[in-house]
Amino acid sequence: MPDTTLTTLQGLKQNGEKIAMLTCYDATFAQAACQAGVDVLLVGDSLGNVLQGHDSTLPVSLADMAYHTASVKRGNQGAFIISDLPFMAYATLEQTFASSAALMQAGAHMVKLEGAAWLAEPVRLLAERGVPVCAHLGLTPQSVNLFGGYKVQGRQEVQARQLRADAMALEQAGAAMLLLECVPSALAAEISQSVKIPVIGIGAGVDTDGQVLVLHDMLGLSLSGRAPKFVKNFMEGQSSIQAAIGAYVSAVKQRTFPGSEHGFTA
Repeated sequence: MPDTTLTTLQGLKQNGEKIAMLTCYDATFAQAACQAGVDVLLVGDSLGNVLQGHDSTLPVSLADMAYHTASVKRGNQGAFIISDLPFMAYATLEQTFASSAALMQAGAHMVKLEGAAWLAEPVRLLAERGVPVCAHLGLTPQSVNLFGGYKVQGRQEVQARQLRADAMALEQAGAAMLLLECVPSALAAEISQSVKIPVIGIGAGVDTDGQVLVLHDMLGLSLSGRAPKFVKNFMEGQSSIQAAIGAYVSAVKQRTFPGSEHGFTA
């Protein structure tokens, strides 16, 4: 199979085919995910929770992200790699350029930033310099202290209106992908239809262009013992991790995951 590129992902959206994304932090799982048919590997700053044992993503450093991106790159077999810019690694344009360069040089094909329309200028400047950007909207975990916890975003009309405007502004600025987290399913569907770039959802219903889950959540592993509403344990009924990842990919592609029970209403 040829390597997955931005053109590949754009084609999947245009053809109405779902994109299967999964977080990944090392070479072994990168290889396993690729062999199971995962389209996109997200080197998420969620590693702060699932690998490092922190209660948020905030302690994750740029060095951590570069290390794990390089590890995933070495095990990758054709998937598209996205790497998170960690907390405060893009507070200024100078930081944004340096941090993005570090992750791209480590092996990422795209960087992901959390924010809203205020990211339009750095998104535009990164795109001009050859760095594809995924903009993360809705529940942005790096802002957990501002939100007062992990809460669904966009339920109130004023919030929904702002999310629509943010999505359009970021697409116009040059974002090549959007990720919507914990957004009402109907709103996520509307945004997905209103932009031309792929939209990936997590806790955003089945009508986005693709889905992502944290690897450990998908395998039924949780330090807290409490899985978020939008998570499904794909290890149940499977004989191996490889089979579980394959089941996840099939469920995403066939639109059987997420179900209505995994989404949110306004």
